[in-house]
Amino acid sequence: MATTQFGLNHPLTVKVWGKKLFRAALAETYINRFMGKSKGSLIYVKDELSKGPGDRIRCGLRVQMSGDGIAGDNTLEGNEEALTTYTDDVLINQLRHAWRSDGRVSEQRVPFDLRDEGMDALKDWWADRLDTIFFNHIAGETGAAANTHDGHNTPTAPTSAAGNTRILYGAGSTSTTASFTATSSNSGSIRQVNFQLPVIDKAVNQAKIASPLIRPLRVEGKDKYVMFLHPNQVRQLRTNAAAGTVNWFDIQRARIEGGERENPIYNGALGEYNGVILHEANRLPALSTDTNVKRAVFCGAQAALFATGRDNSDAEMRWVEELFDYENQLGIGAGMIFGMKKTVFNSVDFSTIVILSHSPNPA
Repeated sequence: MATTQFGLNHPLTVKVWGKKLFRAALAETYINRFMGKSKGSLIYVKDELSKGPGDRIRCGLRVQMSGDGIAGDNTLEGNEEALTTYTDDVLINQLRHAWRSDGRVSEQRVPFDLRDEGMDALKDWWADRLDTIFFNHIAGETGAAANTHDGHNTPTAPTSAAGNTRILYGAGSTSTTASFTATSSNSGSIRQVNFQLPVIDKAVNQAKIASPLIRPLRVEGKDKYVMFLHPNQVRQLRTNAAAGTVNWFDIQRARIEGGERENPIYNGALGEYNGVILHEANRLPALSTDTNVKRAVFCGAQAALFATGRDNSDAEMRWVEELFDYENQLGIGAGMIFGMKKTVFNSVDFSTIVILSHSPNPA
């Protein structure tokens, strides 16, 4: 009797399981709801290198013209304005991880399929890694481990140049990072640098007057921003009930009155305030110089870039199965050629603002 089998590394096996892993891992990530191929997405997905060679994708930004123009019959020729453009590159490289069984006796003891178990293990690992890379970049975590936690692109600290600053501080503080950290240990000033709603207003205002301005996302026909908050900052918002101010309870009432939203960007949202959709994100890194200082990140459109290489052109990871030790152990490996980074044009963070606050762990 003839039978049909798909053994180790059969082309169809590789393709089927590679697609399964890619989709399952991406579905499990926190960031999937923010990814898209349109320029209005928070994480702009670029796939130009999935169809050809190369190790980087170059993205361009054209700055709006600023000239006065020529009135009446005055001569226009010779008074034209040159276009100003800037570029940002996202590099791609390979990242792999693998799983191996203990051996045939161990496999005999368990009632599950090794391919399924291997995919679940790698899916969880990839989901965690992609989320970590994203938050390392948008938070400006310059201490991220090279190649494995930086998405093959070196994270850069938030822009701090005068006129283009992308750093804000907790309510009532205009400190530099150094003085902010120093004053945060003073019990008399902690109340002035924790996370409160007025700093969200400040971020919205900064986004609107920035040059170039931080473009909002278009959500259900309206302009919106997204802010990711550390859990400690969320706790401060929940417990702030100062008289005469908008507080957490007002946010929740507005969320309930708004009803269920169809757009995935609202999935899991804490609520919305001043056109900013608030999300809690436990992978936001603490400030390395003072772990009591936490970072929130305000984002507009194209805050980050995600690019894939040729091996992942059909939304699949590279899937490899091998037998070791005289076919006693099965190993499963999966890899992806990709890159991720926040967008930076002309040495200025394009669509992110980092907010530092004194938000220590609860006692």
